[in-house]
Amino acid sequence: MPKDVNLHILSELTAEKRHLLLQRTEADLGPFIEKVRPIIERVRSDGDAALSHFARELDKSPVEPDAIAATPEDFDQAFEALDREMIEVLTFASDNVRRFHEAQMPEEMWFKEMHPGVFAGDRIVPIDSVACYVPRGKGSFPSVVMMTAIPAVVAQVPKAVIITPPGPDGKIDAATLVAARLAGIERVYKCGGAQAVAAVAYGTETVPRCLKIVGPGSPWVVAAKRVLADRIDPGIPAGPSEAIILADETANGRVCALDLLIEAEHGSDSSAYLVTNSRKVAEAARAAVPDFWREMSDQRVGFSADVLCGERGGIVLTDSMDDAIDFVNDYAPEHLEIQAKDPHQYLGMIRNAGEILMGEHTAVSLGNFVLGPNAVLPTNAAARTRSPLSVFDFTKRISIGHVTKKGYDQLAPYAFKFARYEGFDAHGNALSEMRTKAFNSSS
Repeated sequence: MPKDVNLHILSELTAEKRHLLLQRTEADLGPFIEKVRPIIERVRSDGDAALSHFARELDKSPVEPDAIAATPEDFDQAFEALDREMIEVLTFASDNVRRFHEAQMPEEMWFKEMHPGVFAGDRIVPIDSVACYVPRGKGSFPSVVMMTAIPAVVAQVPKAVIITPPGPDGKIDAATLVAARLAGIERVYKCGGAQAVAAVAYGTETVPRCLKIVGPGSPWVVAAKRVLADRIDPGIPAGPSEAIILADETANGRVCALDLLIEAEHGSDSSAYLVTNSRKVAEAARAAVPDFWREMSDQRVGFSADVLCGERGGIVLTDSMDDAIDFVNDYAPEHLEIQAKDPHQYLGMIRNAGEILMGEHTAVSLGNFVLGPNAVLPTNAAARTRSPLSVFDFTKRISIGHVTKKGYDQLAPYAFKFARYEGFDAHGNALSEMRTKAFNSSS
């Protein structure tokens, strides 16, 4: 049985130790960046042959260069192999995710008269091509397929593809293929890690080049996105999992412990904290974790113990809820769960979080799989400035303007003065009598 879960008394920590609690594994990508550079270069130069090589070397998967793309038969076999109940689950969850993102879609265009004869607005168009990264190293994640592929389809991205590591048998996880087809995407490719990011950044004989990549991944994936940011839009930062359970004195400590383990079991590089002002809740949760470990596999116990007994997890006991909320806002977690009889009283105090799940029945697990809002969320404190993955990540705005003669007569004198002040001759000339003379000379 692992050692005790960490208990951090916030008021007793030095500023340096408090700062260390805020760190994630992706904070220092230096070693990974140097390691991914040769992988990226080999994929750029060798294409499919490199993807086959790295599948064998890094994924321990026998993938031939001519078998990187999933075939229609692969999809059909996945539906045959997957348990009927699991297909029903994926169908139910996909429908919820689709309905949420359909409701999220903005107007295709808005156009308003700002002044008489002056019209301005936005037109929303999909990005031409996007790759959805679906990890596999510590399990299979059809939920990530739903969260990345469905909003891409709802946003009407013309070329949306999925890249995912192959398994030891050289195949793509069956549930991943089922979820992809349910989402409406059948272009799925067997490549993961830094090599997958390079594949969609440069394109290979089989994998198409894409303008953007979305989806969570290991530090290898995050590092590759950073290196290739000038070749492909890396999307929101989505690295190893992280969560905070925020609890007041009305929370149930054992329920808090259950939910604390959710994101901690993703991997040893995850981060997870229970933050509470109640010693009673803290002690109850700390005592309950070993009970729940007995109901988990050795692998998941190992991952979660590494987190909760290591440098990036445990229980943080504060003097007050104000202190607890300050810690949450400083941390800016990917997932935030508020455990309290009245969670709404704290909602307006939370400024920084990828998602906020309120109440004792709103476990992070529901948000990860079936609730509807996107579970691909900003990590590594990016929630201070970034939002969850959404249809907006698959679209872009194009500004529109139209000015009539009446509107021009009102705006031009102001713009002319701006141009003269900033020293732009041509800007000003285009708004001067030269324009009138140009019209007259061409008529």
